[in-house]
Amino acid sequence: MPVANPEAFAFLSSRRSHPAKFFVAGGPVPDRAALEPILQAALRVPDHGKLEPWRVLVVRGAAMRRLGDLAAARAAALGGDAEMAGKGRAIYDTSGLAVVVISSPKESGKVPEVEQRASASALCMNLVNAAEASGWGACWLTGWPAHDAAWASQAFGCTGAELVAGIVHIGTVGSEAADRPRPDLARVVEWVEA
Repeated sequence: MPVANPEAFAFLSSRRSHPAKFFVAGGPVPDRAALEPILQAALRVPDHGKLEPWRVLVVRGAAMRRLGDLAAARAAALGGDAEMAGKGRAIYDTSGLAVVVISSPKESGKVPEVEQRASASALCMNLVNAAEASGWGACWLTGWPAHDAAWASQAFGCTGAELVAGIVHIGTVGSEAADRPRPDLARVVEWVEA
């Protein structure tokens, strides 16, 4: 019989992301000593072949504002309007800390690129869960700039096949947002027995 971990199951059964727009503006964010155990827990991610097909950047303070400036400049270069520029920069003007996960596939004769990309996504989810379990608010965001190769190159030095898998904002939770509706098992799960 399996050995249950009721506390872990209760956490996962009720876990939720906390939107960064509900973080306390200027509120505390984890310092290096608080963030390192979160990163260590998150890095216990599925990594077929031990390739570590990702890299991680911790961005805080003035570096966050720089990302917002880059997003606004990129929106202008693309001919975007004020709304596009505002959406690109808003989170960087309000969030105090983000952990950026860059999907960086490695040459491998055994591990397909799709599995390496999935490992980076799993790292993002682990970051959210580890931060939330540590008492911080966390959310995994990207936004249009993260999917723009020129912005990702300027912001994070992405090259070649590298992509921004996720940007996990971590901060102090202020007011609680309403939880979103959750999927109906009967609608999304199919049981196959033969």
